[in-house]
Amino acid sequence: MAEVGQRARIAARALARAETDAKNRALSVIAEAIEAAVPQLKTENARDLEAGRARGLEPAMLDRLELTDVRIASMAEGLRQIVGLADPVGAIEDLKYLPSGIQVGRMRVPLGVIGIIYESRPNVTVDAAALCLKSGNASILRGGSEALHSNQAIAVCIRTGLAAAGLPEDAVQVVETADRAAVGELLRMKDSVDVIVPRGGKSLIERVSRESLIPVIKHLDGVCHVYVDDSAETEMTLTVAVNAKTQRYGTCNTMETLLVCASRAADILPPLAARYAEVGVRLKGCARTREVLPRIEPASEADWHTEYLAPVLSIRVVDGLDEAIDHINTYGSHHTDSILTQDYARARRFLREVDSSSVMVNASTRLADGFEYGLGAEIGISTDKLHARGPVGLEGLTSQKYIVLGDGQVRR
Repeated sequence: MAEVGQRARIAARALARAETDAKNRALSVIAEAIEAAVPQLKTENARDLEAGRARGLEPAMLDRLELTDVRIASMAEGLRQIVGLADPVGAIEDLKYLPSGIQVGRMRVPLGVIGIIYESRPNVTVDAAALCLKSGNASILRGGSEALHSNQAIAVCIRTGLAAAGLPEDAVQVVETADRAAVGELLRMKDSVDVIVPRGGKSLIERVSRESLIPVIKHLDGVCHVYVDDSAETEMTLTVAVNAKTQRYGTCNTMETLLVCASRAADILPPLAARYAEVGVRLKGCARTREVLPRIEPASEADWHTEYLAPVLSIRVVDGLDEAIDHINTYGSHHTDSILTQDYARARRFLREVDSSSVMVNASTRLADGFEYGLGAEIGISTDKLHARGPVGLEGLTSQKYIVLGDGQVRR
């Protein structure tokens, strides 16, 4: 791991001065290589899935691990979308003259070497490599043992793209060992690594946060909410609330708690419950919810804190916007929360007062994603408030330094 870090540091210097055309060339060739390697990718992924089932991995973990044709095509599309994005490196902002005659501004620069520690999802290998590459950062990617074969197959495609563009192969290093000790070592490599990004379960992120000697960009979990206001349009509510929960269960931006204004409970909850029943979603509710849906399970205090990552949904009836905002800020994880309303003033209050990295009006929480936000992809979602917040794309992987332009000025 020490050698990996040293090579990454050298590669980072080369990437920091790489031209945009070279980085885009690498990304384009990686996309082509992935599309050409679909059979190999699916074969290696099948090995991981078989081993995962034998190990008793949870269905949500297996879902994240699987590489379908659609997901492979999405990886290639994400790469090409990143090619089309502006290169943030070298961009100068807020350049202005000061009374001394100097010009002062800020220039965007790469962070340097980024270590990414993640579980299951092989598409993270592509997303992380592409975003780090375009933003001028070298990356060390340590995927989970459950995706080892998939990640190494993707790494072949990445090396193909780097070679075609004349960029150092060490710019993206996919750690080949499944030894857990490699994670601990990576977290201590403060001389070689500038930022750590963990992506995975809560236990992984808690471990990284606890042990890392390096700054961490992270979110712990995704307890996301949709609040149905009394002015919400009925058909839109049914569509968005079902999508937010059922479009995909094992993701951090899936709704885990539905809040419904008391005046709408009687007309909204029965048709919603019927739609959830059609796809096998198990419902838990507060006492007021169970007055409308008496057959569902009672919700406990712990349920309001729970990220299920499964076809389970908690429902609470609230008196109005104030109680909804209070519930979200008390029980939520500051990830993504949405209001369904036709009232402009309430929408503005919700946007202003809900303390989350993504706050939405009349939209599914499943849209809280770097790809959907036009970032091309994301290296992760941050619920921290320093440096980056929300989906972290190209700009979130850069920092700024002050630049000064003068023609001989001195301080008097």
